Amino acid sequence: MLPSAKIHLFCLGAMLVASTAVPAAAEWQRPTAHGGEISRTVSREGNVHTGSTTRTGPNGGTYTSSSKCVAGVVDRCARSYSGTGPDGQSFSGKRVSARGPFRGRSAGSFTGPDGNTAFGFRRWRR
Repeated sequence: MLPSAKIHLFCLGAMLVASTAVPAAAEWQRPTAHGGEISRTVSREGNVHTGSTTRTGPNGGTYTSSSKCVAGVVDRCARSYSGTGPDGQSFSGKRVSARGPFRGRSAGSFTGPDGNTAFGFRRWRR
C-alpha cells in the first residue's frame, strides 16, 4: 500500500472514532466578555450535522447563523447568517462548500445594509 493511502486510511479511521465521541445533541449559553450573550445548539443524526448560533451584544446588536453539513467522501456544508447592528442596519449572507479528498470549492453571497449584494467563489487543491 502506498504511504499516502495509509495516511488517508488512518485519517478516515481517526475521523470515525472522533465522530462517535460527539454527543447526538448539545446546547449551551454563556455571557460574553463585554456584557453580551451567546447561545449555541448543535445536533447530529447519522452523518448530518446541524447547528445554530445566536449572539447579542451589550449595545443591542444581534447575530444569528445556522448551518448544516453532510459528511462523506465529499463533505458538503451550507451556512446562512444575518445580523442587525445597534443602529438598526442589517446584513445577511449565505455560503455553501464542498471538500473532497483532493480539492474543495465554496461559493457565497453577502448582502450589506445598503442592499447591495456581493458574490464570491473559490477553489483550492489539497
